[in-house]
Amino acid sequence: MSDILSKFSLKDKVALVTGGAGLLGREFSLTLAQAGAKVYVADLNEKVALQTAGEIPSAVGIRLDVTDPDSVNKVVEQIIQESSRLDILVNSAALDPKFDPANMVTASNAFENYPLDSWQSALNVNLTGPFLVSQAVASQMVKQKKGSIINICSTYGLGGPDQRIYEKPGQPPVFKPVYYTVTKAGILGLTKYLATYYAGTDIRINALTPGGVFNDHDDTFVKNYSARTVMGRMAHKDEMNGALLFLASDASSYMTGGNVVVDGGWTAW
Repeated sequence: MSDILSKFSLKDKVALVTGGAGLLGREFSLTLAQAGAKVYVADLNEKVALQTAGEIPSAVGIRLDVTDPDSVNKVVEQIIQESSRLDILVNSAALDPKFDPANMVTASNAFENYPLDSWQSALNVNLTGPFLVSQAVASQMVKQKKGSIINICSTYGLGGPDQRIYEKPGQPPVFKPVYYTVTKAGILGLTKYLATYYAGTDIRINALTPGGVFNDHDDTFVKNYSARTVMGRMAHKDEMNGALLFLASDASSYMTGGNVVVDGGWTAW
């Protein structure tokens, strides 16, 4: 009988995290590295990717534009050349309009006049990006006959946003935009398609669905959001890491096409 803790080990594994310098991307990169993997921290902002990787043992920072096939193929080729394999992909890069102080949404994002170019840009990053990166990485996983792809979804991919939580007395209304729910729902479709496409193999594709993660949000937003969760609070940024490691490792070896929801009970009501 194997030791259960050994199933969570990623020793000698190689991982690619897109959006690896983001709030959760950095957490995911650190988690995989702590479990023993060599991690490529990929981000559109090369400077931030290099800085983030420099703070994580066994990590390499690299620039990646997930919407550009040439950039995607170049990154995957570099990883194979340097590390000879690629075992884990975390599709974390995404456009997500934030409501924290550093990224406060200023436009209304109202559906009736939502710009077409903004819609198309979001689809390129949030759906075409994971498609392109998964396509390139899967080619290597087929050669290895094994691999784990984790797509990052959202509770807003399971149901529409409760726009009331963004309301503030005396201020104009702002909305979580239409593209976010549509693209995150699409991520679940991509997950199920790839899982069944690779049926009968050890290439596993699953989704991880986080709830709202606290990032210095103002008290009004925290109160509004927390009131919608069973646990009565937002998530800490490290509270997705256990689920991420589970999906990346052999601890989830009999799981594919699934979706692990870590949302404090948001979707349980």
